[in-house]
Amino acid sequence: MPCIVFTDLDGTLLNGETYAYQAALPTLAHLTERGIPVVPVTSKTRQEVAQLRQDVGLRDPFVVENGSAVYLPTDQSRFALPPGDDVDGYRVLQLGCNYVTARAGLKAIAQDLGRPLKGFGDWSIDQVVQLTGLSPEAAKQAKAREFTEPFMTPKNVPADQLREAVEAMGFRVVIGDRFSHLIGAAAGKGNAVHQLVNLYQASHPKETPITTIGLGNSPNDLDMLENVDYAIVLPGAHGPH
Repeated sequence: MPCIVFTDLDGTLLNGETYAYQAALPTLAHLTERGIPVVPVTSKTRQEVAQLRQDVGLRDPFVVENGSAVYLPTDQSRFALPPGDDVDGYRVLQLGCNYVTARAGLKAIAQDLGRPLKGFGDWSIDQVVQLTGLSPEAAKQAKAREFTEPFMTPKNVPADQLREAVEAMGFRVVIGDRFSHLIGAAAGKGNAVHQLVNLYQASHPKETPITTIGLGNSPNDLDMLENVDYAIVLPGAHGPH
C-alpha cells in the first residue's frame, strides 16, 4: 500500500531547542529505503527547507510558509507535474499570496486594529537573531519570505478580534504564542497536503489508495493533522499537547 509521511520540522523532525536533525536520520534512511516519501510541511521559507533537504538527503516535495506553496522537484518527480513556474529546479504550486501582498495586508490590519504590528520585514537580521535565537545565516534564510509575513503576536488584542480583522482583509492568520503568521486566504497546511495527495494518487490506480501519516507538535500543525489518515502528535518539552 503506497504511503506518504508529512512532517513538521521544529520540535518534530528537528530538535525543538537546538534544531538538530541527527536523531531523525535513521528513521529517514529507513523510509527512503522503502520508497516512502517524506514531505516537510512547515512555516519555514524555501531557502530554509532547501538547505535542510540537502543536509539530510531528502528528495521529495516540500511545503513552505504554512501551506502557501508546494515545491515539486522537477528532476525526480513521482507524478506528472502540474502547470506552474519553475524556480531553482522546482515546479512551484502557489496556494497563497505573494510577500508584497502579505506585507501590505499586515499594515492595513494594524491600521484597522489601531495597534502596531511588527513583522520580519520590519526587522534587521540582527534583530531576528535576537528574537529567535537563530544564527545570522539561518536568520537571513528565515527573512527570505516569498508568501507570508510572520509578526509579533499582539498581547493586547484578543485572538478572536485579530482573526476577525485578518479575515475582513481577505487573509488568514496562524496565531502562535510569540509569533503569528499572516497567510493568503487559500493557503494552509491542510490544503497543501490535499493538493499533494491528489498528485501522488493520480499516478496510482484508484483501487490502491494512498495512506497518509502526519507528524506535528503544536496547534500550528492541526490543519495538516486533520487532513491525513494517521495523525501523530509529538510531546513538547513540557508534556503532550
